Amino acid sequence: MHGPARQGVATRRPRLRGRARAGYRRTIASPWPHTPPSAADRARYADASTTPYWLDALPPRPPQPPLSGPAATDLCIVGGGFTGLWAALHAKRADPARDVLLLEAATIAWGASGRNGGFVASSLTHGLSNGAERFPDEIELLERLGLENFAGMREDVRAHAIDCGWEEPGELALAQEPHELAWLEEAAAEARRFGHQVELLDAAAVAREVRSPLYLGGLLTRSGAALVDPARLAAGLLDAALAAGVRVHEHSAALGLQRDGGGVRGSRDGDGSGGQLGSAITVTTAGGRVRARKVLLGTSAFPPLLKRLAHYIAPVYDYVLVTEPLSAEQIAAIGWRGRHGLADCANQFHYYRLTADDRILFGGYDAVYRYGGPVSTLQDDAGEETFATLSQHLVTLFPALEGIRFSHRWGGAIDTCSRFFPFFGTAHGGDVSYAVGYTGLGVGATRFGAQVALDLLDGRETEATRTRYVRTKPLPFPPEPLRSAAIQLTRNRLAAADRNGGRRGLWLRTLDRFGLGFDS
Repeated sequence: MHGPARQGVATRRPRLRGRARAGYRRTIASPWPHTPPSAADRARYADASTTPYWLDALPPRPPQPPLSGPAATDLCIVGGGFTGLWAALHAKRADPARDVLLLEAATIAWGASGRNGGFVASSLTHGLSNGAERFPDEIELLERLGLENFAGMREDVRAHAIDCGWEEPGELALAQEPHELAWLEEAAAEARRFGHQVELLDAAAVAREVRSPLYLGGLLTRSGAALVDPARLAAGLLDAALAAGVRVHEHSAALGLQRDGGGVRGSRDGDGSGGQLGSAITVTTAGGRVRARKVLLGTSAFPPLLKRLAHYIAPVYDYVLVTEPLSAEQIAAIGWRGRHGLADCANQFHYYRLTADDRILFGGYDAVYRYGGPVSTLQDDAGEETFATLSQHLVTLFPALEGIRFSHRWGGAIDTCSRFFPFFGTAHGGDVSYAVGYTGLGVGATRFGAQVALDLLDGRETEATRTRYVRTKPLPFPPEPLRSAAIQLTRNRLAAADRNGGRRGLWLRTLDRFGLGFDS
């Protein structure tokens, strides 16, 4: 995922939301098969492990103990994904004496932070064009802040000696239909205006980087794009947080949050005999409770402790396949010599990359929303039809891999919001803050989001907190059953636009007009 993400589901692609140029006509059929996946397509992943590849390859580590009994702290962080881990590090870096306690419902990196594609993007707005459309007066600042955050993340990985396979081979957005070439031209011109290092490639130039009969051209972005092993990144952030004195409790799901008028004794009270300082926020778990001066929420797509946030987030499932290691002959056959991160340009897009041991991670295309937005382990392997489609599409892209098999398959929830990038806020008189809604952008943007949430919590005014980007929220999704109906209709119309030269029909144009969106 861009992050599971596609996280980012993470995984990431640029937001290429340009219109097909006037008079531009589609001249080839859809590149994907029109027949259902075959038994052979399904057989390729029949024996695949349902544990995410990143987690399967993670070296064993000692678990952190569940919360047992009462605890008090200056700052309680809920969520042991990237947002929570970065927030813990930022807080201790700013004030080493601040007591910080982090609660994780499962284990570190079990959620989106260990399920995404490992694409790190400097963009804070899910691509330059998306940010420019929504905040044209702030996009120059947001691009600068994004590049500064990217550079800071690279430096933190180095400073903390985090072995996460950080590499910057560039990201290649690939056109498979003629109208997508026009989108790439527009995206390249826009990127160059903001100083990004980009290169337009024709079909022959793309073939020198990676070979598929489907590619018509591409846009290679060399700045602000990296690849990592996301689970190792999370594990490294955990080690750094523990070394800084953060208390971490795994298997400690936060069940409730409320204001408590009794005050709290944190680290500044020394042995606990000092005076109480005002009211506290109490976070309860099955094994105990934490009374904190401040609380920061980094709960991603999971049910939020603040009910109001549920109106803004639609938990969307993304599914991923990982192949067995490619042989030298297979790598030569597809010519993937630059190790770029790859992504299609269409609304229904794939993201794919090589791992350190030369497997192909291949995800995306379907964005699965289920009525009511359930988030549970039951949904993680419930993507049979998507797995079959991904299997079919991989060998369509690379016919030379016809006999390949998949070693891993998994899914994960993305905290999708209608503007595609995170939003922020406070509650309980400013003693609770949150950063959620990354929509697959979380591998890189969580570092920035964690700092913003801390700044809001501590009342610090910064360049970022003064922006409308931080001070405004996306439009909420409607309640069920309208939410499910609207999302399914939008998915259908996005697929139709891909079949129709990129032209967006009435429904998509209406969503554009009101600043609403949904991505595959």
